[in-house]
Amino acid sequence: MKLAIPKSLTGPALAGLALSVTPIVFTSLLTYYAVVHEAAIAGFTAWQWAGITVACAITSAGLTPPTMLALIFGYFLGWQAVVPLFVINFGGILFINMLVRWLDHERFLAFIRRNPKAQSVLDRILNNELEVIFFAKLSPILPFGLTNLLFALSGAKLKNILLGGFLGMTPRTILAIWSGHEAREIRTLLENPNQSSWTQIVIVGLIVVSIAGLWQVIQRSLK
Repeated sequence: MKLAIPKSLTGPALAGLALSVTPIVFTSLLTYYAVVHEAAIAGFTAWQWAGITVACAITSAGLTPPTMLALIFGYFLGWQAVVPLFVINFGGILFINMLVRWLDHERFLAFIRRNPKAQSVLDRILNNELEVIFFAKLSPILPFGLTNLLFALSGAKLKNILLGGFLGMTPRTILAIWSGHEAREIRTLLENPNQSSWTQIVIVGLIVVSIAGLWQVIQRSLK
């Protein structure tokens, strides 16, 4: 007797689920490693950090949350972490786009367009690419890998994904680096990254602006 596989468990759906859940698991492992090996990490050379940056540029596509990396890089490198973090952010975006195209981008699009609701979402993204990408990347609560996958599958122009990603990720990346730089203990930082009241206010503000912006774009596209 064969087990019936729900129609909702498609390739893109499973990929989206993995890109939502995996970063949560990996964050716990990364936190544990950073806390236990703090002294060793503090002694890393410039070449070691360069190697870590390249590795994270790949893993950030679906495993390593860039915001978590910004906290850790900011803690150990201070403001020197700015360039590596943007390399990681752009690397994750490029890797996902290359992967989607390698896995037959058109086949994914044809599959998604069978669903009218999914088609509607894709149309709204394509009609307002830069705005949608900017506001989505501005939100600290939307998974980095999942949004990259969605934009790659939608057929959005890579230059808009990179530009919108840069503009949207900049405020939250700078905030995370600053939080890491100001922290006194790695354990306290990673267990409660938003401990200061003004940091919490900024994060809430980014979420509100992100939601309001996306809502405005959607409402405008419905007219």
